[in-house]
Amino acid sequence: MSVPYETAAYEPPESPESPEEHLMRLLGRALNSFELPDETIRQLDGALAHDGSLHSAHHSAGLHRETYRHTWLLADGAAVTLWELVHNTTPGGEPQHEVYVDEEELRAATARLALPPDTPDFELPVQVQLSPVPTPRHSYAPDASADHARRLLRRAENPDRPGAELAARLTTASAHQITQAFGGPGRARRARIGFSLYEHAFLLRDGAEVSLWEVEHTATPDGRHMCEVYASEDTARRAMERRAAQVS
Repeated sequence: MSVPYETAAYEPPESPESPEEHLMRLLGRALNSFELPDETIRQLDGALAHDGSLHSAHHSAGLHRETYRHTWLLADGAAVTLWELVHNTTPGGEPQHEVYVDEEELRAATARLALPPDTPDFELPVQVQLSPVPTPRHSYAPDASADHARRLLRRAENPDRPGAELAARLTTASAHQITQAFGGPGRARRARIGFSLYEHAFLLRDGAEVSLWEVEHTATPDGRHMCEVYASEDTARRAMERRAAQVS
């Protein structure tokens, strides 16, 4: 148990884009990007992941219209979607791009397009859905999380603390949560030694989740507080049992 401790046709690029690059490319080609609310742009700053998919299409007498859905995953687990309208104004003409924050605006813009009245609109029967995004295990709070991870590892006194590779990954942490995990070593209770175990969960910019497990205890020769950090809960609990056995 844990309790809170702290508070075109559209063609994908040849190499993976970051969420920021995807947004900049979309805004760069949209004629009306300046009309997007500043709040929407601020929300998308620091997004963890993105996905783009074809929503519908119409091709008739040299004119075409396609709509695309672009969705970003934010650090707090929320998602923000922008709708892109791609069309030409003359048969065979260059495509123009527009972007909108909701489907209502998209439908209004679509209704303004000139399409031959004797040709019924054709919508693609297949709608590509977003790939499922795993729900984060924790309720993260955006903060100076990379600095928190650095300070936590710096104060760890155990020689088998996580190494440079994990420390490097944690420099991309964008949010974190700290919870206390209960259930200490039995020997520690009999010896009246203080043990506390905390999970420091970090959300990285690529959407991955990484946890560090901090053991705070007084199982030292002089009874002073000591901090140890481990990469897994099992390793941390074994260390607690080992420390308790040494002083019981």
